[in-house]
Amino acid sequence: MGYNAYLDIETTGLSTAASRLTVIGIYKEDGGDAGVIQLVGDEIGPSTLLQAMDGVSMLYTYNGARFDLPFIKAKLDVDLKECCRHSDLMYACWKRKLYGGLKGVERQLGIERKLTDVDGWVAVQLWYRYENDGDRDSLEKLLQYNEEDVVNLRVLRERLSI
Repeated sequence: MGYNAYLDIETTGLSTAASRLTVIGIYKEDGGDAGVIQLVGDEIGPSTLLQAMDGVSMLYTYNGARFDLPFIKAKLDVDLKECCRHSDLMYACWKRKLYGGLKGVERQLGIERKLTDVDGWVAVQLWYRYENDGDRDSLEKLLQYNEEDVVNLRVLRERLSI
């Protein structure tokens, strides 16, 4: 028996051809323990990702079937569906008439977020501020945003009773 994990990625854009992976966030439930693993920049690679996923039998994402998992496959040549089962919570939300992306669904369900001023576009800008200017505060904010995404995926799954 393995563990549940919740995954979200940050990238420099939507195109796998023109964009890079900047953060892979995984909220992993190891039995009674739970914790967030974040692979950042040069730490991102096939072996570090597979190591982070060790012991995971069920992976949850939001729009991961169309974005996160194909992006990872294109960039790292790792198909996470080969190492664990995958459930994209977006489709469970759609069945319940919950639309509007992860943040929109969170608002509809009353799931709170500390960083209300960050979205995917801001996340790209935060990465470039870190990469180009060495702005550590921008990196910390990006990592906090990603952590909220993966932790809230678990909250969402519980709210949906999945």
